[in-house]
Amino acid sequence: MAIVKEKQVNGVITKCDLPACEYSANPYTGCEHACKYCYACFMKRFTGHEEKWGDFVDVKFWQPIKKPAKYAGKELFIGSVTDPYQPIEEKYGRTRALLEELQGSGVKLSISTKSDLILRDLDLIKTFPNARVSWSINTLNEKFRSDMDNGASIIRRLAAMKTFHDAGVHTTCFISPIFPEITDVKAIVKQVKTHCNLIWLENLNLRGAFKSAVMDYIETNYSALLPLYADVYRKGNDTYWQFLDEELQMFAKEQNLEYKINDDKFTRPFNSPPVMVNFFYHSKIKKSAAKSKI
Repeated sequence: MAIVKEKQVNGVITKCDLPACEYSANPYTGCEHACKYCYACFMKRFTGHEEKWGDFVDVKFWQPIKKPAKYAGKELFIGSVTDPYQPIEEKYGRTRALLEELQGSGVKLSISTKSDLILRDLDLIKTFPNARVSWSINTLNEKFRSDMDNGASIIRRLAAMKTFHDAGVHTTCFISPIFPEITDVKAIVKQVKTHCNLIWLENLNLRGAFKSAVMDYIETNYSALLPLYADVYRKGNDTYWQFLDEELQMFAKEQNLEYKINDDKFTRPFNSPPVMVNFFYHSKIKKSAAKSKI
């Protein structure tokens, strides 16, 4: 059970330099999903928390947003360093409160989650023109998923994605992080391609405190892959990702899907087949998040 504290903050919306947005908002600091590979664990440096990442959540209460209309036409990403629909949202509703404040503002909304709690807010999210919701899915293996995070099951994530897509909301399957020889990207694409508009791909990045934990997990549970992981993450050899990129480009053609690299500036008719985007920007996320209000 996470240690929960309520925290008063001046504001929740922060200017950021992520490639896909101009502003970010994180209604919570910390995350109960406790993903073993979470880049956001570096936020501990700015919070004063001694607990392990995943063992604490600060619930933010902010001053009312002044003139929400000033965000009209701006890209706002909710959930850059926390999951806005982690379980505690069911009690505190801070993400819903933020959406209610921004309703009718004209902001371009993007939300990222590993939860199906977001279904609660479907009707509200639908009122934001061209809203986009993404679910992180990097496996169809429930055992591996539960080893890596405390989010909703893969079946529940897929069902939530389909519900939003059927309701006319733009959806994204964020295949991230891709674990070499564990994440079956092709199988995930085949599973989601009929109920999402975008498929974003991101490689597993190992740095900081969680690198040793993930490497230990691989050694214990996937020992045959340890030489590969040592080559990629200790020697810095990126040959695996080059070959995977080439393989996925050919796969996309087989599936009649468009394939792009590091390109988030495009639009597609809603009912068109999804676009696969090999999109790597981990360092920019980290740089931007460090500037966020905590």
